[in-house]
Amino acid sequence: MKIRRQARAIALQALYEIDSAGHAADPVIHYLAEDDHLPGEGIAFASTLVHGVLTRGNELDAIIRKHAPEWPVDQLAIVDRNILRMALYELQHNPDVPIKVAVNEAVELAKAFGSDTAPRFVNGVLGAFLQEHPAGELRK
Repeated sequence: MKIRRQARAIALQALYEIDSAGHAADPVIHYLAEDDHLPGEGIAFASTLVHGVLTRGNELDAIIRKHAPEWPVDQLAIVDRNILRMALYELQHNPDVPIKVAVNEAVELAKAFGSDTAPRFVNGVLGAFLQEHPAGELRK
């Protein structure tokens, strides 16, 4: 598995634990990374994702609310909510990740960790967001 894909999976698992159990981010990231033998570069990437999502949670949730109005953010499955948060964070704040890669990775995480309908839901919300925000606008 590629390092960044592995790091995204660890970040998602960390966000799940932080969301559901209220544990501190750094210890969770480090024990998950150690269990999965994630190299330092991957730990740094996972940490950036987790801390970015935690720092910008309200902003990311507002985007989700706008593009999935029929689904209250606090009622979304924890996995789906955090996949969307991570992808939206990457799309807006990580210009070295191509847009298609960020979306594809989110859909792959939804396939691996979410329900049967999660990949379509994630792809739909991200697609709606990207229709409103052209690539050039996101990558300024």
